[in-house]
Amino acid sequence: MTSVPIKFECRHLWKVFGDKAVMAAQQCHHDGGSSHDVAMAADAQGGIIGARDVSFSVGEGELFVVMGLSGSGKSTVLRCLAQLQPPTLGQVMLDGQDLTTLPEKDLMDIRRHKMGMVFQNFGLVPHFTALQNIAFPLKVRGDDPAACAAKAQEMLTLVGLDGRGDAFPAELSGGQQQRVGIARSLAVDPEVWLLDEPFSALDPLIRRQLQDELLDLQSSLKKSILFITHDFAEAVKLADKIAIMRDGLIIQQGTAAELLLNPADDYVRSFVEDVPRLQVLTLADVMTACSPKAGKTAASSIQLAASTSLETAMIALTSGGTTITVMDKGQTVGTVDKSAIIKAVEG
Repeated sequence: MTSVPIKFECRHLWKVFGDKAVMAAQQCHHDGGSSHDVAMAADAQGGIIGARDVSFSVGEGELFVVMGLSGSGKSTVLRCLAQLQPPTLGQVMLDGQDLTTLPEKDLMDIRRHKMGMVFQNFGLVPHFTALQNIAFPLKVRGDDPAACAAKAQEMLTLVGLDGRGDAFPAELSGGQQQRVGIARSLAVDPEVWLLDEPFSALDPLIRRQLQDELLDLQSSLKKSILFITHDFAEAVKLADKIAIMRDGLIIQQGTAAELLLNPADDYVRSFVEDVPRLQVLTLADVMTACSPKAGKTAASSIQLAASTSLETAMIALTSGGTTITVMDKGQTVGTVDKSAIIKAVEG
């Protein structure tokens, strides 16, 4: 996989709640204490640890999902990244700049120009129309009124709400309200998009529809996105990479296939056990790799693209052939037989 430049990242991020616990954790860290020592120091002062030594990076144009159960720390990490809550320890880097060192005035400027945020609670102003809600962050940062109106209309069209600009939030469905929230966050043309369980309050059908629309938007806008969810199926559908949290810690991070095929522990395994592996995993995930080469394959082999789902591959094998030659850009990159597919599906 081709590496992409890092857009933003967390480096050894801690968030401790409780004044005495914060001071104890910071002093322990200053004295050279280990991660375990810092946690023990905070615990000894009755502190609550929301994030424990969290590190990850998000590349330009990547959609990175952080997931976990309620209370796992995933939303705390997002708020620290946006500097809505100051981290206790660690760094939050954006384009190589440490946000934890900036004064509030500079942080506000970054939020207004570089960050877009969408939350589970739609947060629309009830006495503003849809267009007024979308234009609001542009007006706050002092943009020209005509430019605000034009951009709001552009964003309304982008999220498929043409003709509803004069509607108030109470006149919109839940899905439409969330579209307005998405349009509002995109109006500032953010480089980083922070989405905190934006679809979890919606009905399943509307939720799936908005997931599809998010993917369509991302294919054209190429934002660097941090997406918070507790739903692994949603994470699999959306993510380039996934991190799973528990008790403030990242337990495992990687692609959906890496988490499915090699779960770090029973906690991760419980998230992935109900995922339809035949539909999610591809030949690239289970193949025996070989050096790329062009040429003929055995007569008993079927040629399929590396991106082919295991479900499609199994169907192909039923029509004849004993093995699959995995192709990428016209070259052979690996082989797969039926037993390897069955092993991957059975976990």
